[in-house]
Amino acid sequence: MKAKGHLGHTGHTGPTIVPPPTGEVQAIMNGEITPADGRPKITMEEQMSDKQLDRLAGGVTVDTGSAESMAPTEKPEKPSMRELRTDVIRIIPVENDGEPLSRILLVNLKCLFQKQLPVMPREYIARLVFDHTSKSLAIIKRGYKVVGGICFRPFAHRGFAEIVFFATSSNDQEKGYGAMLMNHFKMHIRRVYPDMKHFLTYADNFAVGYFRKQGFTKDITLDRSVWAGYIKDYEGGTIMQCTLLDKVDYLDVASTVAAQREAILAKIRQMSKSHVIYPGLPQFQPGQPDGVIVDPKDVPGLRESGWTPDMIAPPAPAAISATDRNIMNRVLSDMQTHSSSWPFKDPVSREEVPDYYNVIDSPMDLSTMAEKLDKGEYTTLEEFLNDCQLIFDNCKFYNPEDSIYVKSAVKLEECMHESLRRARGF
Repeated sequence: MKAKGHLGHTGHTGPTIVPPPTGEVQAIMNGEITPADGRPKITMEEQMSDKQLDRLAGGVTVDTGSAESMAPTEKPEKPSMRELRTDVIRIIPVENDGEPLSRILLVNLKCLFQKQLPVMPREYIARLVFDHTSKSLAIIKRGYKVVGGICFRPFAHRGFAEIVFFATSSNDQEKGYGAMLMNHFKMHIRRVYPDMKHFLTYADNFAVGYFRKQGFTKDITLDRSVWAGYIKDYEGGTIMQCTLLDKVDYLDVASTVAAQREAILAKIRQMSKSHVIYPGLPQFQPGQPDGVIVDPKDVPGLRESGWTPDMIAPPAPAAISATDRNIMNRVLSDMQTHSSSWPFKDPVSREEVPDYYNVIDSPMDLSTMAEKLDKGEYTTLEEFLNDCQLIFDNCKFYNPEDSIYVKSAVKLEECMHESLRRARGF
């Protein structure tokens, strides 16, 4: 980049100014005339009729006369789908119906949940898994080995189900078992409980991202009177809701999304030239001198795209790594569920402690940290840990050393360091 408003090419010689293309050359670039050498001019992809668009949006393949441009991109088959197709794994419903096989699978499900959800009390998991009102779906492999499962409580008369536990084996989490199991669960509910349209679950910070990808949201549209008192309220968890769509085949979501995407792209092609591919600028072709500067307004197609010099933005900050984000999710979840976290879950009330904000300049609490983490406001792990420390320092500064609040802060700080050590694998 040489200067604002110019595109530069860096070389070892001094800059050379090359005139922009002539009107004829630019017309060739824009595909308006055919060059003398006989090369075909650039053509726009053929347009589609509204009828074709409607069929495509419904998942019907249409012929636009340009098979190459409209052919869907073949994606590699996920390991989970390949294993399901070849019967390496199976997904089966299971409940406490007294059958020997059901008991074996429920025991294996219980062990999986206890291993993958260490924060949950073991007795509580066992009681719910074997409860006669609970239902489950299990991914079984090589006989009766359970490598994934979902335990839920249906409330058919209320029109919703509560997802109580959801987990996959840590050795198989990269295979796509989670998404596959959730899609089969949705279709299982549709088949067994046709009038049930909603799921509710409490997710810790570590699981919120997964559930969001599966169609869950924090915006609860189901009336509180429908579910309040029926599902268990978990401290430190976020309640999330998923609503089933009647027209979606959840076992073929990829095809539906691909058809919708192609319909949108086809409509865009009718309204813009963004899909037109121009040849490279002659100034940067082999054999041309280095150090060339070209004004953006002379680049074919750039002005038509709506580009302006004001759109040159400073480089975005580097995104936080997935590893650090997982560490923050795990540490925050452990802190929220710790028995000593109760004084720090929410901001200090101005009504109950009027002088707190006169003494503490930078207040912090766990709910504020969860919100910042959810919005991606932490760009480094250090920023996250600084907010953790701020909670402890504020408490120790404001309260007497022998108070229950300071004692709770000390215990929670120990929890934070221990959780951080485990998350880092030390």
